[in-house]
Amino acid sequence: MIKRLFTEHPSSVDETYVEHFFAAGSFSLRMFIASLACLVHAVLPFLFVKTGSEAIETLYDRMVANRRRFEEGRLESRDAARAAQKA
Repeated sequence: MIKRLFTEHPSSVDETYVEHFFAAGSFSLRMFIASLACLVHAVLPFLFVKTGSEAIETLYDRMVANRRRFEEGRLESRDAARAAQKA
């Protein structure tokens, strides 16, 4: 029961707990740094003009790329399972 709390979501995105820890941690660090830049930008609008939006774009692209990789892996696994059933 307790183990499932830590493994269910990472498994749903084709990651181990440790892989998910580092992936989510890197997202968190990037968002934290971008939020500090946005805070400075709020006070000094001529600084960090594109930093926040660029961080969002980068993180979104990483997430979509990982989602595509996961979905393609699922399709490959499904196709392999079907081929094995036919053999």
